[in-house]
Amino acid sequence: MPEISRFFGIVIAMFYRDHPPLHFHAIYGGYEMTVDIETGVIHGDFPKRAVRLVFEWLDLHKDELQEDWHLAEANRPLKRIPPLE
Repeated sequence: MPEISRFFGIVIAMFYRDHPPLHFHAIYGGYEMTVDIETGVIHGDFPKRAVRLVFEWLDLHKDELQEDWHLAEANRPLKRIPPLE
């Protein structure tokens, strides 16, 4: 699973040729969740503070995430996305 960003111990990644809807994976310690890029719907278990950080990052990088999703569908290299600072 290619890593596209990392901040505050949270790893953001996408699988190549993953199933719709457009989403990314967030991993933090032993927690993992998926986040729908367009709706913000989450699946999985994640600490509330870390969820807030992921959503803050998502708001800043939604267009870049959509672009990476389409690159992954085409089996092309994903672009790194700047971390939350």
